[in-house]
Amino acid sequence: MTDLRLDTLRAAYREGRTTPRTLIIELRNKAEQLNPDFHLFIHLLSLAELEPYLAALESRSPADLPLYGVPFAIKDNIDLAGIPTTAACPAFAYTPERSATVVEQLIALGAIPLGKANLDQFATGLNGTRSPYGACRNSIHPDYPSGGSSAGSSLAVALGVATFALGTDTAGSGRVPAALNNLVGLKATKGLISTAGVVPACRTLDCVTYFTATAKEASELLALTAVYDPRDAYSRANPLWNDASAFGTPRPFRFGVPRQLEFLGCPESPALFEHTVRQLEALGGEAVELDFAPFLEAAKLLYEGPWVAERYSVAGELIEEQPDAVLPVIKAVLAKAPGTTAVDAFRAQYRLQALKAVCDQALAELDCVLTPAYPRPVTLDELQAEPVARNSDLGYYTNFMNMLDYAAVAVPAGFMQNGLPWGVTLFGRAFTDQYLLSLADAFQRVQQLPLVNGAQMDAPASTTVTRHDHARVVVCGAHLEGLPLNWQLVKRGGKLVSRTESSPDYKLYALAGGPPFRPGMVRVAEGGRAIAVEIWELPSRELGSFLTAIPAPLGLGKVQLADGSWETGFICEPYGLEGAKDITHFGGWRAYMASQR
Repeated sequence: MTDLRLDTLRAAYREGRTTPRTLIIELRNKAEQLNPDFHLFIHLLSLAELEPYLAALESRSPADLPLYGVPFAIKDNIDLAGIPTTAACPAFAYTPERSATVVEQLIALGAIPLGKANLDQFATGLNGTRSPYGACRNSIHPDYPSGGSSAGSSLAVALGVATFALGTDTAGSGRVPAALNNLVGLKATKGLISTAGVVPACRTLDCVTYFTATAKEASELLALTAVYDPRDAYSRANPLWNDASAFGTPRPFRFGVPRQLEFLGCPESPALFEHTVRQLEALGGEAVELDFAPFLEAAKLLYEGPWVAERYSVAGELIEEQPDAVLPVIKAVLAKAPGTTAVDAFRAQYRLQALKAVCDQALAELDCVLTPAYPRPVTLDELQAEPVARNSDLGYYTNFMNMLDYAAVAVPAGFMQNGLPWGVTLFGRAFTDQYLLSLADAFQRVQQLPLVNGAQMDAPASTTVTRHDHARVVVCGAHLEGLPLNWQLVKRGGKLVSRTESSPDYKLYALAGGPPFRPGMVRVAEGGRAIAVEIWELPSRELGSFLTAIPAPLGLGKVQLADGSWETGFICEPYGLEGAKDITHFGGWRAYMASQR
């Protein structure tokens, strides 16, 4: 098989066109043939090492397990029980007795690990050439790197030997290689996917990532593995607004575009980026200029500030005891770490927090932000000549992401004239992962770019509407803008989205009592009309307190709007109509109130 996407593979198993054993052996042989040129695997599992996973599936069927027989690769800083973990440093290697939590989850779901993938040593790099196991070149153009540090992971998917791969991302390691190899790279919110059993780069910033051909697959994998893990002290529970049901079709949205765009002289990237902006606008997006200076300042703190000492806490002892065991470029990156003081660390934290406050405020007005995945691609020759500077170029748009606690998705956005893939990143507030993946999915569908191995987007788009960390509420009375109870929305961070009407199926009543005077909107089978309403958006975490403050006979339910959509909104229980006055003919609460003056 060449098309290894989840749905395609499931259909092949279900229809009996292949079996896990047949496919895995075929893919292992393919990987073995590719490895001398691409160096994608440090350890390819032998047939004997694969046997327990294959045997475990023989008594199961595709209907039993969501990832039945799905091949995946594991970055070699993530533990697989019984297989050495090297972090691309032979002197550091150890053999774990237990797999990383996320690996355990995937195997329990039916997935089959194919091998341990190559990486930049100690996950320190964005290019894929910093490994004693061989430099990883690009899957499409031999003059360019694969990107890193999750180099082999990206290649395993791009070269068609795995359906998906696990990587890690501290400074861009799950996004840069995705963009360079025509893949989706999901860097989920910190703590959403467990890092238990992962060799730290920066323990406070590290994320496990997914490489897939499509955003839809990344969404499914995230939903299956975003589970709180007691093994991981940095694990975080996934809010229900970010579960599998949040993946869907986006409604109109606002996306930030950096005012300070930098392409480092690349002649093609500006036009590719501008084309992406136009495509997002065609999907219903409104581009909003964003001051990117605070994001860029936060990015500099990662390697120019004391966080480099956090990396040194992992490799430092080995560097001191066996300096030749660590690559010179890695030692150079970490060289200033021993001189970092606690005072430096706290001052940098204070500055980072100040920057985060500014950046969070900017994101509060947006649904997401669009950036290039990198300013320009760099060649293998350029990396060899200036390994640190050219590596830094690749991280221009990535290094701030975990520092500021944002979610991000890299998505393919075209090809350069020489055939090299080019990509963009969509990022947003923590726990908006499924929303970002929904936008990425819609973007992939409108582009219809060829996927890895020439596959095409073929599944229909989701019929549900995506959601994120803000909920919509339809109001029709005292909560309208400027009216007596509107403060209950504003105080909770609510913002007016639009003024519209309900479907023509409602009656409006002026309820007895007050002040404040309130209407009740009731759905009827006949005699109704469209009622003027407002749609407000407020943080999902505030919706519960808003609901509990609503007095009887009112409550929140579903209201149909003029465009046929259904939103959460105010409804009235029938008993509340006792003594109420039918004011439907006014068409809205404001018109009625004006008539009472």
